[in-house]
Amino acid sequence: MKRVWFAVAAALALTPVTAVAGTLADVHVISRSSGERLPVHAHGGKLYVAGQPGERYAVQVVNRSAGRILSVVSVDGVNVVSGESASPDQVGYVSSPWQSYEIAGWRKSADEVAAFYFTALPDSYAARTGRPNDVGVIGVAIFREWRPPHPRPQPSPYPREGAGDEASAGGKAERSQAPAAAAKDLAGSVREAENSGAPAQRRRPDKLGTGHGEREHSVVAFTDFRRATVRPSEVLTIYYDRYENLLARGIIMQEPRLAQPRPFPGTVRFAPDPG
Repeated sequence: MKRVWFAVAAALALTPVTAVAGTLADVHVISRSSGERLPVHAHGGKLYVAGQPGERYAVQVVNRSAGRILSVVSVDGVNVVSGESASPDQVGYVSSPWQSYEIAGWRKSADEVAAFYFTALPDSYAARTGRPNDVGVIGVAIFREWRPPHPRPQPSPYPREGAGDEASAGGKAERSQAPAAAAKDLAGSVREAENSGAPAQRRRPDKLGTGHGEREHSVVAFTDFRRATVRPSEVLTIYYDRYENLLARGIIMQEPRLAQPRPFPGTVRFAPDPG
């Protein structure tokens, strides 16, 4: 019984999740062909997803906070909005409290993106623009929005007797209401693209990258956002590669057997008489 219990526990430990969870936001990688979130595999303190060459995907950011956040998103070391070599101080997407949105491509204008799809490294957007060194990683830098500090309450010039030691900050702070999401539905309403639009796969290299696919309709609006801090409040990172490569590196483990196979499973008995 102990052996079976250990095997079941091991199987549960190896079951992948679908989110990279942070304090302010969760990040998912979504297959646009199936609509499902790709499983996330933990290994060596890093998180990985397996991509299928030719498969279109989207990066989903879920705001878990009660305030607006700014998400600066990079794919293969490239800012998905500006196309610059990514840095946290660059442009990003703003989302309202508790909002979930999908980023399905490289932003080409306020109305269009070029679809993300998994492809051979030489065909990746980063490699085709001379930046192949950071192919295979998705990063999301999250910033809180700055809020003006609440003024400290001033003591009364004539305090009541015995009231000098009472807490003077017991009142409720007025809570500012965040405006409607300016970057709402970044790519969620985009039509699911057909895989035939992606460039043909070349001979398989060792690594997977993200291509620059066909243009798709995706509308955003501009909004003002003041960061609460210079550095991100948190950075969420997902590495990706082909399933075969992750399996070969031991990042994806084969499902364990519940018990060892037996060479002689039958019980000891003697030959019966013929009927």
